[in-house]
Amino acid sequence: YILERLAAARPGDAVLSEESADDPSRVDADRVWIVDPLDGSKEYGMPGHSDWAVHVALWEAGKGLTAGAVAQPAIGVVHSTDDAAPAPRPMRRRPRIVISGSRPPAFVFDLARDLGADLIRMGSAGAKAMAVVRGEADAYIHAGGQWEWDSAAPVAVAQAAGLHCARIDGSALEYN
Repeated sequence: YILERLAAARPGDAVLSEESADDPSRVDADRVWIVDPLDGSKEYGMPGHSDWAVHVALWEAGKGLTAGAVAQPAIGVVHSTDDAAPAPRPMRRRPRIVISGSRPPAFVFDLARDLGADLIRMGSAGAKAMAVVRGEADAYIHAGGQWEWDSAAPVAVAQAAGLHCARIDGSALEYN
């Protein structure tokens, strides 16, 4: 459905999607839609889980990520780069860090101990990033194993909300 709508509305744009064969010509395109129609597919199939999402981002040559949306249908929420303002940051005694439910970075347990932080396991990268955007968590830490479609839309939305997004070593995230 998403790819059909993009093809109809933007026939000249390229697409990088988890569910489609990659077209290497996208690397030279001026506009590339980066799509993950179901991020957190394991959680989607588990009863009682709402930590899955739909990701759509737009990358433009010379500009980087220029638009994005993360939908979380199970909780009835869509976050986008057009949202007016970030959620207020609540004061907590202990920071809350969201991590992968299946592949948390080994160092994060020592980090949480050193910071006196609570770790929250979730599935989808979009669900984790949007928990930070909504102020339900203070940070999302991941140390590898993601594709561009996993992070592009969540990063676009988080950056639009004024949050810092980078690789674990602090270097910039790059797309397309």
